[in-house]
Amino acid sequence: MERLVVVSEYELQRSSMVKILKKSFYNRDTALVAQELLGKIIVRIIDQDTPLKGRIVETEAYIGSWDKACHAHKGKRVANAPLFGPVGHAYVYFIYGMYYCLNFVSRTTQEPSGGVLIRAMEPIDGLEYMQHKRHTTKLHNLTSGPGKLTKALSITTVQNGVNLMQQGELYVLDAPKIDPKNIVVTTRVGISKAADEKLRFYIKDNPFVSKK
Repeated sequence: MERLVVVSEYELQRSSMVKILKKSFYNRDTALVAQELLGKIIVRIIDQDTPLKGRIVETEAYIGSWDKACHAHKGKRVANAPLFGPVGHAYVYFIYGMYYCLNFVSRTTQEPSGGVLIRAMEPIDGLEYMQHKRHTTKLHNLTSGPGKLTKALSITTVQNGVNLMQQGELYVLDAPKIDPKNIVVTTRVGISKAADEKLRFYIKDNPFVSKK
């Protein structure tokens, strides 16, 4: 059986005591937010008896004003409206007719739009539920990709626009900052436009990253 690694008991204890990330965290440069989201804890409440938690280990930044790969690049529409809305809210979209992708709206006040794609997380709590949803017991394959992650957490467009800054069905807890020397910066995955931009970030040597 695969062994769950990386998150220490100390970190878990700290994550239960710290506060939910607030507006000031998301209201900054999108690439910086993408990097500093690494290590933070996603909390998904299915019901009173089913709290799910995962540590963010991989992200990508999408910056609306110049980034041709960003959904907001060509302007505001009904489908991408959350990217132009308040920071600290979820933007969830459906892709390839199969997968949902979870993004956190993040940008400076000078930018009209922007967000961070959550590409992978390390599961912490609610493993049995996640395994059931993903139809697998392979831990390192459970949430190692944006579509896998949303399926494990039962995230769909129902959560589109959810306020991540208050306790509810989906929110994000602060956690110890990852040392920059332990963060890998690469180009983004699976895109053709603005493909050379180094806006993908992941925790070095973490087994739950989608692609090294």
